[in-house]
Amino acid sequence: MSVSQIEIPANRVPEVTLDFWLIKLMAVTMGETAADYLAVNLGLGLTATSLLMTGVLVVVLVLQFAQKRYVPWAYWLAVVMISIVGTLVTDNLVDNFGVPLIVTAVAFTVALAVTFLLWYRAEGTLSIHEVTTFPREAWYWLAILFTFALGTAAGDLVAEKFGLGYLATGILFGMIIASLAVGYFFLGLDAILGFWLAYIFTRPLGASFGDLLSQPAEYGGMGFGTIITSALFLSVIAMIVGIMTLREARQGAV
Repeated sequence: MSVSQIEIPANRVPEVTLDFWLIKLMAVTMGETAADYLAVNLGLGLTATSLLMTGVLVVVLVLQFAQKRYVPWAYWLAVVMISIVGTLVTDNLVDNFGVPLIVTAVAFTVALAVTFLLWYRAEGTLSIHEVTTFPREAWYWLAILFTFALGTAAGDLVAEKFGLGYLATGILFGMIIASLAVGYFFLGLDAILGFWLAYIFTRPLGASFGDLLSQPAEYGGMGFGTIITSALFLSVIAMIVGIMTLREARQGAV
């Protein structure tokens, strides 16, 4: 068999583009508001909502792993669901088990660091451009889960415990992400490190603006509610995923 006939495994996650960051930000914002809507507005409570959404996440991840390549609808559905579950994990620890936010943030920081360490020792890379096998994808999604849980804890810690409020917290994390972009484009920041740091910080950025839009005015929000906020961001996500799907289809036809 010639070298040209060797089948190269397809990457199972998308390239990092402007679309990627836009839909990721929308997904994490919706994860915050959707979790609140299910647990509070529908009256399911944290425990029932967590069990239900975890079950849905398992089904969605089975669909994602079955693709063997990047398929926009499957991948981004998994991101939305893992965003919701990551939020619920932190909310359960804080609200149901009384774990302080700072302890939760530190615990998930350690969990994420250990995940990266074990992933690197097992696969020799943390690059998202080489997620071509089941083990690498499993490490990838575990890291994503911890980034969402950590981002939720960090955002709530700064906005609520430290008293900065949702708008100031969003601006703070936005500035951090902007500084990472400057570091990457102009100061030689390592691409893999910069990506994962930006991925972590977009979670509290999105969650802060989600809370800003959905929470009542007396709690520092704009009072749009979780239903309108979630529906708005879900619509934008669906539109962008639709565009991505058409683009993938056209590229595959070439």
